[in-house]
Amino acid sequence: MKTGRNKFKGTGVAIVTPFTKSGDIDFAAYKKVMNHIIKGGCEFIVVLGTTGESPTVSREEKKDLIAFSVETNANRIPLVVGIGGNSTADVVAAVRDSSFKGIHAVLSVCPYYNKPQQEGVFQHFKAISEESPVPVIIYTVPGRTGSNIAASTTLRLAEECPNIIGIKEASGNLDQISRVLKNRPKGFLVISGDDALTFSMLALGADGVISVVANVFPKEFSNMVRYGLKGDFEKARAIHFHLLEFMNAIFADGSPSGVKAALEIKKLAGNYLRLPLVPVNKETYKLINQILIS
Repeated sequence: MKTGRNKFKGTGVAIVTPFTKSGDIDFAAYKKVMNHIIKGGCEFIVVLGTTGESPTVSREEKKDLIAFSVETNANRIPLVVGIGGNSTADVVAAVRDSSFKGIHAVLSVCPYYNKPQQEGVFQHFKAISEESPVPVIIYTVPGRTGSNIAASTTLRLAEECPNIIGIKEASGNLDQISRVLKNRPKGFLVISGDDALTFSMLALGADGVISVVANVFPKEFSNMVRYGLKGDFEKARAIHFHLLEFMNAIFADGSPSGVKAALEIKKLAGNYLRLPLVPVNKETYKLINQILIS
């Protein structure tokens, strides 16, 4: 296993949380998906991220799932756990209440709905970083949260909060991303949070990805990222284009609905979600199936 911040370079996977038809966590399917990801050569796994449907997983279920993840992983690759929210006090309390045995970092999303000023965003992550016993990766995804971590705030956090080691960047704003990459302190990680933009971000100097697609294609996607990190963009581009149609299809009806459809087709997990999320429509399912069998 890589050491230091290097363990989070390459391909991380925001692993799904499979459910049974009755709505319980399907631990057998979860183990199958996790082993599929690790066998595919990915560098780390994010448990209870957006793709893991964390907003609908109870606190007790989260504890059980984290413990199961640590046991199943058996220290094969680093594990990151998603702990975020729009109440700073609640997030700090969740960090304080969590077990970090076998966990190597926290991924924490920008506060949603409240629409804080950038000073509030800074203070929120500063408080989390001071409480966390493991490194923190901040996460901006304004398309979901309605709030953004501006480049200036990311750079300030990178400079002033030693325990914040990187950002998962899913703003879709290459100008913002470029500003962070240009001005970041040495060692601060910039990780793509958008599968379709990962190739472009690697060309700009990003350090890897936290991927949804790699739940299904861990070997192919992690190879693309490795080629990009080595500067072999011809080989990376070929894989990017090969996977592009699939990437577009699984996000057509939202995530993780699309990737769960693909995992069912690949016989890795059931196509069950917790409300308010629902499965993809029939046309999208058919398209995903056609791409996978072609």
